Amino acid sequence: MTSLAGVLHTLLRSADTAVLVYFFLINTSYLILVVLAATEFVRHRRRIPFDGAEEAYRNPLTPPASVLVPAYNEGPGVVAAVHAMLNLWYPTLEVVVVDDGSTDDTFERLRAEFDLVEVPRVLPTDVPVTGRVRSVHVPRSGTGALVVVRKDNGGKADALNAGINLARYPLITMVDADSILDPRALLSVAKPFADDPLRVVASGGVVRVANGCTILGGRVVEVRMPRRWLERIQVVEYLRSFLLGRTGWSRLGGLLIISGAFGLFRRDLLVEVGGMAEDCIGEDAELVVRLHRHLRAQRRDYRIVFVAEPVCWSEVPATARVLGRQRRRWHRGLTEILRKHRGMIGNPRYGRIGLLALPHFLLFEFLAPVVEILGLLIVPVALTVESVDLEFAWRFILVAYGYGTLVTLIALLLEESVFHRYNRPRDVVSALIAALLENLGYRQLTAVWRLQGAWAALRGHRPVWGVMTRQGFDSRSPVAHSQRSSGGRHRVR
Repeated sequence: MTSLAGVLHTLLRSADTAVLVYFFLINTSYLILVVLAATEFVRHRRRIPFDGAEEAYRNPLTPPASVLVPAYNEGPGVVAAVHAMLNLWYPTLEVVVVDDGSTDDTFERLRAEFDLVEVPRVLPTDVPVTGRVRSVHVPRSGTGALVVVRKDNGGKADALNAGINLARYPLITMVDADSILDPRALLSVAKPFADDPLRVVASGGVVRVANGCTILGGRVVEVRMPRRWLERIQVVEYLRSFLLGRTGWSRLGGLLIISGAFGLFRRDLLVEVGGMAEDCIGEDAELVVRLHRHLRAQRRDYRIVFVAEPVCWSEVPATARVLGRQRRRWHRGLTEILRKHRGMIGNPRYGRIGLLALPHFLLFEFLAPVVEILGLLIVPVALTVESVDLEFAWRFILVAYGYGTLVTLIALLLEESVFHRYNRPRDVVSALIAALLENLGYRQLTAVWRLQGAWAALRGHRPVWGVMTRQGFDSRSPVAHSQRSSGGRHRVR
């Protein structure tokens, strides 16, 4: 028994060191991304007076864009969302709404609002579509830029593929039906294509939390922090990961994720790679990785960029149950992507993507919940074998949580100094408090949910979406979602 206790003691000491080193490295990597984002933000502020938005809007050479809106049971908010898309500040665009077999009144609301009539149209088969396309509809007046497609339910990826086939324009943006774009968002995210037309193949914009904001006429007219602390913590997460993290990766030339809620792509390349993958729950991120793989394999010079200013507003889960479903899906998607493209990891053929970005996601995103749970389990195990190391406990708290909180606070202050989205001091204070509260149960719960998502992916379990409950953005908002079922295969954020 003494020998066994000695072995356990040695193992615990080794695990102590490994966990501490791991969290030091992961938080340092986040800090590096924040610093890189800061340099990009400085450049961004210098360019604002000369961004040429007015000229781009009037320039006939600005490439036209097709806005794809996959919709499944979006009846309560779909009309306001489509009006907002049609009113985007952009010289030439079309809005393609794909009703993916909705069982509610999504299509009926669209038909009544826009006076839709069915038109005969032969759909191209540039990318494969599983669900049968039943009909295509346009406004009776023949004016406007709206097309509505009705098809059998096949999932979000399949709906987007149908939209890609129908899209007429060289640039394609994919926007969730429950998301809201700033008026100039599309023009801003399209600017890299105009600045570097030969190399830019995709660009993404910032996704921010709409909970607590006031929405009128499909526009965010007042930005405020949500009322619930669970949602406020997610605001902090989104700023750190979606804004600063992706800006830093874009600066490194290693951007792997463009959110499915708001991304812009070259249509010809979407066709080249076969459209959206239906065998991966994280179809948006998988598409970006597949583009990297395809273009690197062909040794083509290209750029995939992230633009910090254009904003897409999206509602985040308001309850732990719905949040748990979301985080399981996200981590399951990451697991599937890493497994599907494992040949790229550490492969010098894929440059920074293979040698830097994918290894980082494997070590510091995929394995993070494993190491965090391991670190939390070491203390009770040490108590059991009477090998308590109090020094490890405080060092673990300092490195894993203290250092991480410091990085988050720096990120928040940087974001507020550059973009200043929250005008009320109490909103800023709430965000700072949320950064501290994130460590008190929230991180631990999300670690458990992420482990469950990875385990489900590794075991090959069929994804079950369940019901996504929407609380509605604001009482004055016309976009007030009550409840939305994912209906088997259709993804909800």
